[in-house]
Amino acid sequence: MSKINYYTEEGLQDLKDEIEQLERIERPKLSALIGAAIDLGDLSENAEYHAAKESQGLMEARISKLKNELSIARLIDDSKLDTSKALILS
Repeated sequence: MSKINYYTEEGLQDLKDEIEQLERIERPKLSALIGAAIDLGDLSENAEYHAAKESQGLMEARISKLKNELSIARLIDDSKLDTSKALILS
């Protein structure tokens, strides 16, 4: 059974916006940093290169996680939720 995440319209848009920001802006920036670090020479001792590659891996993992969340996202209409009954746990 798949897990389903419920989002309001605003929450779902925030998720989509973050994915777009990472893919269209942050990913190209990191690619440019990696390219510049490669131009510095010897990759085995190139701290800039290793830091940029690590950042790239973390960012790609974040994109993957967000896309997975989006794939199981369901939109809810929060105006139709009955919030008049509060659940009280003792």
